[in-house]
Amino acid sequence: MPDRQTAQRIARLKQIPLFSTLKSTDLERLVEDFRIREYTRDEIIFRQGDESREIYVVIKGKVRIFKISPSGNETSITIFSTDDIIGEQAAISNRPRNASAKAIGSVSLLTMSQERFVYHLESVPTLALNLAKLLSQKLDWTASFAESIAQFDAAGRLLHILLYYTERYGQKVADGEGYKVDLSLNQTDLASMVGARREWINRLLGDWRKRGLIEYDRGVIYILDLERATAERDSRIEANYTDSDW
Repeated sequence: MPDRQTAQRIARLKQIPLFSTLKSTDLERLVEDFRIREYTRDEIIFRQGDESREIYVVIKGKVRIFKISPSGNETSITIFSTDDIIGEQAAISNRPRNASAKAIGSVSLLTMSQERFVYHLESVPTLALNLAKLLSQKLDWTASFAESIAQFDAAGRLLHILLYYTERYGQKVADGEGYKVDLSLNQTDLASMVGARREWINRLLGDWRKRGLIEYDRGVIYILDLERATAERDSRIEANYTDSDW
């Protein structure tokens, strides 16, 4: 029978979708191979091109994934939050990291070596099946993001991304009908996610605030009217705007 600390860690793993359906005996073996690691705000977790030696599970905080172009420009790809898994694709393919990861605020991660993770996948069929489902979900997100890039102008892309994260991480505002999502991203980060300039993002957020759609406050996004914000996004499909507009 596991000791109290191990039992608590097993209970925590069962809250994570990738591990939620595993047997207690399998979870106990997984717990033995996990280590906890703490990161401070803006600390790099891994860099694009690094060898893939570990997988990560977010226990607390958020992690931003981004790419650096040959010219040195930084483009944000996605954000991971509590219970999300990072680095599993690189671990099983044994390829270098194709992007970098940075802590957004204080972050706590569970880490496991690539070798031990692959061992557990080979030993526990349910874990391998759960991973296949997870990879399918991530592929769906990638397809959705690619669709947003193709269909929307820059404003539509930003709204699409904000609404996506509201669906995933948003909290209902207690004294109203809106939603709150703390992405801890500054305006430069938001600009890099849609290929726009920070000054344009600032003007756009100001316009949305005046119209009662969205409010931005030091990294926290408030969706003031979800229905109207969704309609605004949909209205930006294949809109024709010149580069001078953004």
